[in-house]
Amino acid sequence: MPNTLDLGTLRDGVPQPDVRLVLPQQALEVAARLSHWVVENARSARALLKRVGAIAPLARPLQELDIRELPRPRKGGGPGPVEVLRAADWLAPALAGRDVGLLSEAGLPAVADPGAALVDVAHAAGVRVRPLSGPSSLMLALAASGLNGQSFAFVGYLPTDAAQRAQRLRELEAHSRRWQQTQILIETPYRNSALLAALRQGLQPGTRLSVACGVTLEDEQIWTADISRWRTDMAATSLPMELPSQVPAVFLFLAR
Repeated sequence: MPNTLDLGTLRDGVPQPDVRLVLPQQALEVAARLSHWVVENARSARALLKRVGAIAPLARPLQELDIRELPRPRKGGGPGPVEVLRAADWLAPALAGRDVGLLSEAGLPAVADPGAALVDVAHAAGVRVRPLSGPSSLMLALAASGLNGQSFAFVGYLPTDAAQRAQRLRELEAHSRRWQQTQILIETPYRNSALLAALRQGLQPGTRLSVACGVTLEDEQIWTADISRWRTDMAATSLPMELPSQVPAVFLFLAR
C-alpha cells in the first residue's frame, strides 16, 4: 500500500490530508466499485477517485468512469427547473439497476452543497438513497465551538454590501438571542478576513463568536470567545486579526 504522503494532494495550493483520515473505509470501498458519478467538479472528483484507487482498486479505469457535473446552484438556494430535469437524466443508470454516486466538494453532498435535486428525484422514482458519511466542516465546527448544538441554523453567505450585511447581522443576532440558536455562516476564502472584521464590529460585546479555519487540515485552528475579546489586542488574546485567504472557514455565533 502507498505511504501516507502518496494519498495526500494539493487543492488550490492548500495541502489536503490523507484521504483515509477523513473518509471511513466503508465509503472508500463503495466509491471504488462505482462506475457512475454525479459530481460538483469533475477534475477534483477524478483526483479524489485516483487516491481512492490507491486504497481499493477501482472497478473500471478512471478514464472510463461516467462522471457528470452538477450545475452551479442558483443564488438563494434551491434547485432550478433545469437542474431537476438533469437530475432525472442523471438517475437513468440507477433506474437501470446500477448504483450512482453523488460527490460534492464539501464532503457531505446536499448539505450546504448542491445535489439535493438528484436525491429528491431519486426518492420520487423509488430509488433507494444511501448516505455515506464524509467530513462536514459545518458540523465539525459546531461540535468544536462550544456553542449551542441543540438548536442551530446554517444561514450561508451574508450580503457583500456593508449596510445590508450589517442589517442582516442585526437580524440574525436578535433571532439568536431570542431562541438561543447558534448561527452558522460561511464566506469565500478570500473574503474571510473581511467577514471576521464585520462580525467583530457588528455583533454585541457579549455575543460568543467561534471561527473554525481549515477544518480537517493539518493546520486547522478553532477559536471561540466573546466579541469583547475579539475586539481587544489580538496579540494579548491569541485570537487572529486576519484569516488565510485560501483556506475555507466556518463562522458561528450565539447571542447571550
